[in-house]
Order: sequence, then C-alpha cells, then structure tokens
Amino acid sequence: MATGFTVDTPLKVARFGIASVVSLVDDVLLEQVRERLCKEFDKPWQPIAADEEDARARRITAYLDLLHELVQLQVERLRSAVFEAGSEIVRYFEMLPPSPLRELYQRMTQAACANEKKNLQEELRRQIQPGPIDVNIMTKLDREVDRKGQPMPAKSSDALSALRGFMNSRVQGSVVLSAGMNRRLFTYMGEFRDMFLAEGAALKKRITLKVSDYRSALVQGKQLAKLGLPVSEFRVESGLNCGGHAFGMKGQLMGPVLEEFRKQRQNLCTTLQALREKALSAMGLSAEVATPPATRVTAQGGIGTFEEAQLLRDYYQVDSTGWGSSFLFVPEVVNIDAESLERIKAAKEADIELSPSSPLGIPFWSLQTSASEVARRQRIAAGRPGSSCPKGYLVAEFEFTKAPLCAASRGFQKRKLVQIEAKDWSEQEKCQAREKVLAKACICHDLAGVATRKMGLDPTATPSVCCGPNAAYFHKTSTLREMVDHIYGRQSLSLPADRPHMFLKEFKLNLEAMRRDMVSYANEASDRLARTLQACRENLQLGLEHYQSIVEHLASSQRQSFVQGLEALKEELAELLPSPANALSA
Repeated sequence: MATGFTVDTPLKVARFGIASVVSLVDDVLLEQVRERLCKEFDKPWQPIAADEEDARARRITAYLDLLHELVQLQVERLRSAVFEAGSEIVRYFEMLPPSPLRELYQRMTQAACANEKKNLQEELRRQIQPGPIDVNIMTKLDREVDRKGQPMPAKSSDALSALRGFMNSRVQGSVVLSAGMNRRLFTYMGEFRDMFLAEGAALKKRITLKVSDYRSALVQGKQLAKLGLPVSEFRVESGLNCGGHAFGMKGQLMGPVLEEFRKQRQNLCTTLQALREKALSAMGLSAEVATPPATRVTAQGGIGTFEEAQLLRDYYQVDSTGWGSSFLFVPEVVNIDAESLERIKAAKEADIELSPSSPLGIPFWSLQTSASEVARRQRIAAGRPGSSCPKGYLVAEFEFTKAPLCAASRGFQKRKLVQIEAKDWSEQEKCQAREKVLAKACICHDLAGVATRKMGLDPTATPSVCCGPNAAYFHKTSTLREMVDHIYGRQSLSLPADRPHMFLKEFKLNLEAMRRDMVSYANEASDRLARTLQACRENLQLGLEHYQSIVEHLASSQRQSFVQGLEALKEELAELLPSPANALSA
C-alpha cells in the first residue's frame, strides 16, 4: 500500500482487532504525520531534525511509539464502552468472522438473565485485543551513501536504520520484508533479542517474508534459520496481480505456487526448525529460546470476493488472506485525497498500467490518470522533464556525478537526454531511448502525496496511486463495516458481472507479459530472453492443467464462467506457439 495510504491506518482499524502495515521507507513523512498527530491528540512534540545522530531510526521509533500509545488509549476506551447499538464495542464484535469469540458475543446478546448478560459482557471486554501494528521494509531500498555521495555510518543504511527504529519501538508486531533477500539486513536482525522467543514469553517482534514462490520462501527461510531466527509468516503474493512493484516469475501462477506450499508446508517448517535449533545450539541459546508457534502461510494479490478467499482458505489451506487495493475505496481506513479517490473510482482496466515508471527498474502498477502521472507528462510537454527529487530515497545513479542521482530526477534525465542526442543512432533508436528515460517517475515523494494532501501537510502534492489491476472493478466507496462484511461473505459489494476470477486475471496478465517479451525477442534476440519465454510457456501450461483440476473446488456459482474463461485463455496460449524460445531450442 506504498508510503502514504496506510501511514496512520492503525489509528483507524487496530482497535477493532484488524492488522495493518505501515511503510518505513519515508521517515520524512513519518515525522510530518507525528507532528500532526501530537497536535491533534495534545501530546508533547519534540522534532527530530534530519541532521541529528541516527535521525532516521529515531524518527521511526518515535512515530511507532506514538501509534502504540494512541491505539492503547483507543482500546481502553473501547473496552469501557457500553454494549448498545452503534457503540465501538458492538462494532468490534459484529465485525468478527465466525469464531468462538463471536459465538460468545451472540450468547451475550441472547442472554435473558441480567447477571448472565453482565458476566458475559465482562468476559468479552477481557478478550478484546488490538490488531498488530506491522511495518514494511523494502529490502532493496538500502542506500549506503547519502545524497552527497558520502558513506553513511556503520549500520545506518536505509534498511538497517528502519529495522533499528522498529526494534527500539514499543510496538509488538511483524516486520514485513519485501522485494527479496538482503543478507546484511538478515544478519543485523540476529543482533536483537526481541526477535528470539524466550521461554514463557510472547514473541515481541515477528518476521513476515513476502514471497512469490516456494523456492524463495525456502531460500530466505533457511538464511534466517541459520541465524536462529524464526519466520512467523510466509506471505505469498501474486507476481503480477498485485499493487505497486510487480515481480513477474516467468509465468508462475498463484494457484500452482500455493499448491506447492500446501504439499510442502510441513517439510518447509521441519527443515527450517532443524536449521534454527542447530544455530541456537551453536550460539549457546538453545536452552533459553522456546520453539515458536507454527509458521503461518497467507495469500494476497487480486482477491475480490468471499468465494475467492474461501477457495484459498479451504483448498490451499492458507491461514488468512490479504486485501489491498480494495481498501483504497474505504476512505475511513486509508489516506486518499478526494481528487485521487474520484480518479480511481472512474478508472477502467486501461487506466491501470504495468509501467516502467519506477526508478528501481522493476515494473510498477500505476494509475495513469493520477496527479503524479499527469504532472510528469506536463513537465515533459513543457520541456522540463524529471522531478526535483525532494526526498532522494531512490538515488542510485552515478553515471554523471559523484553524488548519486535518481533516474526520475530532472538532473539525471537532462544529462541522459543530452547523451542520447549525441549518439550515432537512428531517430527511431533515439526515440525509444528517450521514452525509457522519460518514463521514470518520482514515486518516493509522490506516493506520500495521498496523505500529505489529505492531511493538509502539502496541499500542492501530486499524488501517485499504485493500485493493482483489481482496483478497476471497484467503482464505489464503502464503509469499513461494508468491506469487512464483503470479505466474510455476509454481504456482497456491487462488482461488475464481467470481473474475471482472480486466477484468470493473473493468467491473462502473464499472457500479456509473455507477448511483450516475444516482441522484445523479435527486436533483439538473446539466449536469456529465449529461456524466459520457454519457462513462461511451460509454467502457463502447468497452470492451465492445475486450474482444470481444481474446478470442482470452486463455488458452484463460479464454475461455469471459470471454465469458459479458462478455455479462452487456453486458446490464447495456443496462439502464441511456437514461441521464439521453442524455435531456438529446436
């Protein structure tokens, strides 16, 4: 959910037992929001200047501590609320999914005896628990030099500073690691005792790995286990049917990936626990550290209906499901300014594009009608392309200067365009090169815009919206209660009748990616791309066979349309054969 959308979401949902994730990329944003919250809730405000020692980590700690304090106050007020229609304590229990706690609440509402009702109410109050405040660290965003090109102090790179800020806070939640493995960050985690489970105590800080396939879970899990660290959750995300950066996996589809987790889950847990016990023994900690609870496997990416989530839980046996882009349509939960909300409500499939706009060089889902994209195109038209780069979290280019530049910055793009014009290339080659340069957009600053504009911190912000393709099927705002009831199947939001099943949508996205690779191969053949195309074809064929085998596990109301959609995709895949990869191997 990027940097701004959920920066203060714990204050909106944690008291109801709902988990949310706060991005730790942008400590400038966290400091701005901390100042605003301190004034709003009459808390003492002591700024932490950017040039102070360990400022990034201290800002993160201060912000998370403030969230923790405010959520605890909210929960205490909720526990003391009266059980009456519309009260927060009633909202808490009525939003629960089917569970023993919800059954206890139903018993209370039906109790005829006043004393029994009172006793049940007190028991319910005792069982109220806030949702965790989790945080996200993108492992690849880990600068070791500052904007002047000077080395940062030891253990002060972006990712390590963010981790230290989280570990020093009072928040008891998970650090969600995304974008792959960072060995230095993993090793640093082993220095914090709160990452280890002491006998008789709850684990204070947990590790969640966001992965796109089983192999990634095994490789990263082993690396952490060798440090004695347990993984509390493997969060399986669709490679393409997601928001933000998309990590396509050569046609690997979510269904077959989850099938492998289902079959190999016990083996995965056993392997990692054995490595962990060996590491703890070598560290002399085996007697002090308890065995962690069972590792959870969860899934997210493109889920839009209760039936889809139920399939993931019942057949693939995931412990829970994550919903992202759909919550962009719930203003009481996320930050989204009025203009961006209207643009996303009006968005069609073609308006949400897998673009090359990220300076990281990774495909990025972007709402093409967002203020950020409009401003980018206007700067190009005015002859002043590129961003002023106000924050610089993605500075990584040393091609023209000793101090790093961001590929989306005006300074870099101006130099790069001059270089292109000096090349002895055809006009077509120059045009293609210019398009690649100008496609890069400021995302570290503009992704905060939905929050800074809505909160009045920066009324002139041009927000970027990194919604996933699933957002094209939601066109109305919802309340938190309506969205929760939709998720648990108690009511259905009005989604278009032609919305494809999440698995079919992901299959289609992979076919489109394969077509793009085939065009690239035709323009410039390479062994690497040939192998990619071959793997993509094989994985899509395996996915097709897998989905044909699970039709009976779908909700009966979905089977006919699913089979028809799968048959259409089968025909599309057949039309792409023989692929260039096949021709090369033949």
